[in-house]
Amino acid sequence: MKNRKLLSYIQQKSQSKFGRILVITGARQTGKTTLVKQALPDYEYLSIEDPVSRSTYTQFTAQQWLNLYPKALLDEIQKEPVLIESIKSVYDQFEEPRYVLLGSSQLLLMEKVKESLAGRCTIVDIYPLTLPELKTKSWNEPIQNSLFQKLLQDEETNFLPSFLLDKNRAEKLEAYSHYLKYGGFPAISENDSTENEKFDWLHNYVRTYLERDIRDLATFRDLDPFIKLQHYLALNTGNLINASSIANQLGINIKTVQRYIKYFEISYQAIVLSSWSRNQNKRLVKSSKIHYADQGIIQAVLRKRGGMTGSEYESAIIAEIFKQAKNEHSLAQFSFLRTHDGKEIDLLLEFPNYYYAFEIKMASRVSKIDAKHLFGLEEILDKPVKKAFLLSNDEETKHFDNKTVALHAAMFLG
Repeated sequence: MKNRKLLSYIQQKSQSKFGRILVITGARQTGKTTLVKQALPDYEYLSIEDPVSRSTYTQFTAQQWLNLYPKALLDEIQKEPVLIESIKSVYDQFEEPRYVLLGSSQLLLMEKVKESLAGRCTIVDIYPLTLPELKTKSWNEPIQNSLFQKLLQDEETNFLPSFLLDKNRAEKLEAYSHYLKYGGFPAISENDSTENEKFDWLHNYVRTYLERDIRDLATFRDLDPFIKLQHYLALNTGNLINASSIANQLGINIKTVQRYIKYFEISYQAIVLSSWSRNQNKRLVKSSKIHYADQGIIQAVLRKRGGMTGSEYESAIIAEIFKQAKNEHSLAQFSFLRTHDGKEIDLLLEFPNYYYAFEIKMASRVSKIDAKHLFGLEEILDKPVKKAFLLSNDEETKHFDNKTVALHAAMFLG
C-alpha cells in the first residue's frame, strides 16, 4: 500500500473547527475510501450504495445521527443527496458530530454541497498517485517531497549536475517508468500483478467509467458519440480544442462536444488549460488545450500497450505537476502560452508576483535550442519569470542562464 500526501492533511483538518464536515471527491478508484479509513479509523463507515441501508439513513433525525453516528464516513453520498441535508441539520444543531462525505461524481455531489454546505465544509480533491507517493512501500514510509514540491514550499533547492548523481535515482526511475506505462491508480501500483492484469484493470476502469460515472452525469440514450469523443481526445491529448472542428469530424453537435468535454473535466479524466492572456477575460474565450489526466487510461481507451507520443508525454508530465501542486494546496493558476508569431510555452504556473514556465520534451538529449521559447518571456508576460524549466529524459542538468535550467523530469518530479 502506498502512502498518501493528503493523509496527514485530512487528519489535521478533521480536528479543526473547519473540519467538522469534510467532502472528499475525485475520480473513481483513486483510493478515497482507503485513504479516509486509514486517516480516520475511529469514524464509522457507512456505504450509501446499499439501497436497504440507504433508505434507513434517510429517515434518521438529527438526534439519531448524533446518538448513533457522531463520527461517520458516508461513501458514495451522491447516490442519496438528501442525506447532505440531514448532515447539514446535524451540523447546525450540535457541535460534537463530525462527518466525511465521499463521492466520485463531482457534478452531482458538488452541486448539492454548494447549495447546502456552503461555509460548513472543507472540500478535498483526490487524484491518482504522484511519483513521490508511488515510491513508497507502506502507509508508514515518509513521502519525500520532489524538487518541484520544495519549490512550491519556497524551500532552497539545489539541482545536481546530473541525474546520475542522485542517490535516489533508481527508485525515482522505477516509479517514473511505472507511471509512464500504467499511470497512477493505486490498484495497479504494486508489483503483485502482471502486465496483462494491469491492462485488464485499466480496460475495465474505462468501461465502468462509461457505464457508471457518465450515466450519473447525464441521461444518455446512446453512449456512442461520447465514446467517439473519448477516443478522439485520447488521440489528441496535449492539443488545442477546436469544438467546431471536432463536431464536424465526429458528426456531433458543437454544443454537445462542449458539454461532453466539460464532463471529462469534472469527472477528473482530463485537465483543460486555458490560453494565457494579459486580459483575464480573454482567457475564457480563446482556445484551450486538453490533457488526459492519466497515461494508463489513454492506453486503455486507444487499446495499446507501451510507447508514447510526444503529446502523450507532455500530458503525463503536466498531469504530474498538476497533481503535486494540488497535493500542496497551491493556488497557482495553470495555463499555456501561444503567440501569433509561433512562440509557445507548454505550461505556465501563475502566482501573485511571478511565474514558473515549463517546456516539455520527450528527448533523451536536449540543448539550448530546445529551450528557445523560454527566453524573453518577460516581454510578453505581466510579471517576472522566477524560474523556467526544460523537462526531458536527458540525464545531464544544463543551466542556460540564471533562470533557465534543463532537468530530467524524474529527478525534478520524483
